[in-house]
Amino acid sequence: MKRPLSWIAWLVAALAGHAAAQSLPAVTVTATRTQAAPFEVPASVDVIEGDRLRSAGRAEVNLSEGIAGVPGVAARDRQNYAQDLQLSIRGFGARSTFGVRGVRIYVDGIPATMPDGQGQLSHIDLSSAGRVELLRGPFSALYGNSSGGVLQVFTERGAGPPVVSASFATGSDGLSRPSVRASGSTPSLGYSVGASHFTTDGFRDHSGAQRDVANARLDWQHGADSDWMLVANALDLRADDPLGLSRAQFETAPRSVDASAGAFDTRKTVRQSQLGLVNERKLGAGNSLRVMVYGGQRDTQQFQAIPVGAQASPLHPGGVIGLARRYTGADLRWTSKGELAGQALEWVGGVAFDTMDEHRVGRQNFIGPLLGVEGALRRDEDNRVSNLDPYLQGVWKLAPRWTLTGGVRHSSVRFSSSDRYVSGANGDDSGSVRYSATLPAAALMFALAPDTRVYVASGRGFETPTFNELAYRPDGTPGLNFALRPARSANLEAGIKGRGGDIASLRTHWSAAWFRTRTRDEIVTQTNGAGRSTFQNAGTTRREGVELSWSASLAPGWRMQFAQTWLDARYREAFRTCAVTPCAAPSLVVPSGNRIPGTARSTTAAEVAWAPRTGWQAGAELRRSSRVYVNDSNSDAAPAFTTVALNGGYVFDLQPWTLAVTARIDNLLDRRYAGSVIVNEGNGRYFEPAPGRSYIVKFAGSYAF
Repeated sequence: MKRPLSWIAWLVAALAGHAAAQSLPAVTVTATRTQAAPFEVPASVDVIEGDRLRSAGRAEVNLSEGIAGVPGVAARDRQNYAQDLQLSIRGFGARSTFGVRGVRIYVDGIPATMPDGQGQLSHIDLSSAGRVELLRGPFSALYGNSSGGVLQVFTERGAGPPVVSASFATGSDGLSRPSVRASGSTPSLGYSVGASHFTTDGFRDHSGAQRDVANARLDWQHGADSDWMLVANALDLRADDPLGLSRAQFETAPRSVDASAGAFDTRKTVRQSQLGLVNERKLGAGNSLRVMVYGGQRDTQQFQAIPVGAQASPLHPGGVIGLARRYTGADLRWTSKGELAGQALEWVGGVAFDTMDEHRVGRQNFIGPLLGVEGALRRDEDNRVSNLDPYLQGVWKLAPRWTLTGGVRHSSVRFSSSDRYVSGANGDDSGSVRYSATLPAAALMFALAPDTRVYVASGRGFETPTFNELAYRPDGTPGLNFALRPARSANLEAGIKGRGGDIASLRTHWSAAWFRTRTRDEIVTQTNGAGRSTFQNAGTTRREGVELSWSASLAPGWRMQFAQTWLDARYREAFRTCAVTPCAAPSLVVPSGNRIPGTARSTTAAEVAWAPRTGWQAGAELRRSSRVYVNDSNSDAAPAFTTVALNGGYVFDLQPWTLAVTARIDNLLDRRYAGSVIVNEGNGRYFEPAPGRSYIVKFAGSYAF
């Protein structure tokens, strides 16, 4: 990470000496790939501005800090940086035991979700984020495979005179996070460049981590009709893996780890770098062309706690996973504005291509009596997954108070594997499979009043297995599990949203939405043991619920926010799973009506803040979650919890300097609860404890040239 940090430092110094005024663009969302205010989008969509992500004394480490107040979204901090956040939207992604599953993630337009549907959040730099968009509902499917929801993060665009800023956060359990950023513009270039360094000892034993992130965005014009954007990002992560805890361990010693974590020194390292280039060209008469290309690499090594005896079989792939991934892609998009039957029409047509090449190796995690080291080779293969997806979307103002929005995407995803480890009983396990689906979505919106909108939307979704879900066969034989089928869903949503005018400096926004998703061939766990999970297709599932949100701001500095989610996520058909590994014939029955594990029936978030631009600031937050089942059998659950957080500080306006000191206390009442669960963990170690009462102190300053 020294090179990226050195490069960032050089670029900061080179750019900080230039200045020119430039106006900021109006805040819009891109949920339907057309620029629109969130209020005018016929879907559940929320925008969190970058300043809000960094307010209230937040550490600016995890995305979960800033999006917990969005209804329908569950962002659970595992306190395990080897496995990333647990992010789910309306129950999609809840089963993921690492990374993000079922939700599409984009950072500055570059997919952070690979073509197979597996996503990562660890490279996001909150210190330079300009805004976060969260889309739920039927239109998520127009982003392709695994679109239970869409999360987009945009780096703040550099504008105006140069500003150099820095911050430092310190807190409980050895938390330390310094960061630096420079932004601004010249007559020909806008720039935003930043870097951060995060370290922690971890709340639990064997849960320390170190993460370096560097991020840059450059914007410029070539002629009057051509806009360019270049984005670059680099990540270097080293994290210990504390694994989960059993019920008894969770209740008696929440800071502890299972002995196997120490014996095998379970850990993960990740190194990632990527580059993206976007060109938008106006072609006259309401037409424009957008071209985006990107490329990157991500190298991962993970040491697991798989017992030595479990690796005795010649077919076992070992306890050390090595992944070398190279990914590239492009998106070509045409936008046209015109009229149909005398009413405004805007349509977007394009094609997206993404590919990932993976070299995967497996090694034993021992050499003789020495544990937690790279041993003999047990797996070696080259994998590729790619998608080619044409799409078409449109927005038609069919009458003064009616708007029709629709679209369709044809998604085709191909997996292939070339086995390079053929030895004795371990035969050639090469193979390939292709999945495809046509995904329509449509919505009708009516302006009930100048400040009230009602809408109804419907669409179909598509979720293929990831390479990790294909990686192992339930019966223990080697090779990919090509018997898995994609899950297919039908989505329906109805909602109402409103806003209050500027009356006595009071501005309000509110929304309510009902949704229902029926999924067939849901991908579920079949076996989980000896460090390996295998998957199968179950019958149908249903996710149904209601989301409410309300926010208000009162000048000069009061802000209030409330969000409530009710989610009923259940299996609608019984299916069989395995009690032991390997397993040729599942025998354990999961009855119809069981709740989908990892989902909470009810979640509540509330916040009140006094946050003027300068002077004293203070705030309070409340979070509540009902219990969360940990497995398909619903035999155990993480208990319900309620937490309270307080923050306060002071902002000094000493032009051209701005200085701020803030302090924050999380889990004020020192409640013991599970921040997340490891769904269907084969050893019964489901629980990932959250910290007790903890604190953060943050110092921030900026200088405007």
